Amino acid sequence: MKNSTEKSGLRTWMEIDTKALAHNYKVVREFIPASCKLMSVAKSNAYGHSLIDFSLEMQKLGTDWVGVDSIIEAIAIRKAGVTVPIFVLGYTLPEMLATAVEMDISIAVSTFETLEAIAEQASVFAQNSQGSQGSQKIKVHIKVDTGMHRQGFQEGEMSRLIDELKRLTSLADKDDKSAKIIIEGLFTHFAAAKNPAFPADTLAQIALFEKWVSAFTKAGFNPIKHACASGGTFLFPQAHFDMVRVGIALYGLYPSRETQLFMKDKITLKPALSWKTILGEVKKVSRGGKVGYDFTETLQRDTVMGICPIGYWHGFPRNLSSIGYVIVRGKKARVVGRVSMDMINVDLTDIGEVKVGDEVTLIGQDGEEVVSVEDIASAVANSSYEVITRLNPLIKRIYV
Repeated sequence: MKNSTEKSGLRTWMEIDTKALAHNYKVVREFIPASCKLMSVAKSNAYGHSLIDFSLEMQKLGTDWVGVDSIIEAIAIRKAGVTVPIFVLGYTLPEMLATAVEMDISIAVSTFETLEAIAEQASVFAQNSQGSQGSQKIKVHIKVDTGMHRQGFQEGEMSRLIDELKRLTSLADKDDKSAKIIIEGLFTHFAAAKNPAFPADTLAQIALFEKWVSAFTKAGFNPIKHACASGGTFLFPQAHFDMVRVGIALYGLYPSRETQLFMKDKITLKPALSWKTILGEVKKVSRGGKVGYDFTETLQRDTVMGICPIGYWHGFPRNLSSIGYVIVRGKKARVVGRVSMDMINVDLTDIGEVKVGDEVTLIGQDGEEVVSVEDIASAVANSSYEVITRLNPLIKRIYV
């Protein structure tokens, strides 16, 4: 089997279920209107699922756009064969603008400083153009701050911004040699769209964004309008606008427990990622033995101990020391002692017959037992977003 071949020689690996990805993609597509575009968000190594592999998989499924955090991520997936539009959600350095144009990558603009840099780059294009190249296009999506107060132009800057965009696009239109500055999109981001019990803040953000949309329309612009991430997509359908940006739901995880409970009769998502390792050593340790750095745990019984060659460097949270679980031969085994940088100890006493080389499930299902990303996040008082994005990108992801 392909999977067996690909994991040969690996002490740890991750498996990404393409059928689960396809299921989640279909769930999102069927939830939004046919006229609404879907941006599949692949930022931060596709939330731990492999930037390039995930982006290509979404393209195969028919996504309209792929969203990334940085121009570096955008370049990587463009070179790997992603041909659909790519949007950089995060900050793009001025010196990378020419690359964005060359590789047909759309960028977010959230400050007047970035607008100034774009105007300067347009001037450089104009000076270097000999007429044979045709006009080059700088495609921008204007980010507006509707209340989260992270990236974005604020409401008080609306008139100045629109005047500046009119000036820049007018200058581009007057000279065929200059770079075309295309106002391709207008977008915002919701701060609290994951809990349906408290909609007021999100509704206020939607209302302010609609003011921006109205102002842009009045000024003669017709950008792609987008506001919803996964939570907003499911809980605030009135804010779908022209496109939604869906990340965590495509990977089969809910943006919050509240969203999962509210949507339980409407959608079912399937986690796509499982993480595996092996037993690298098995030993018997007598009752009273002390385990791990600083002897953080004393054994209360004679114990069959397994050592797995993964640790917090790989993304297994150190806070799972003595409380986390893995699955071996279809049974849960508790983490014993402190999680090390590159190793964990697990109690195999109740598992039955085990041997070196046995497969260990760190995230995922084996038989009837499951260790989910949400289980880990809950155990360490963290979010599932952080758990999966901190999985070491050097670990091989195998798409199956």
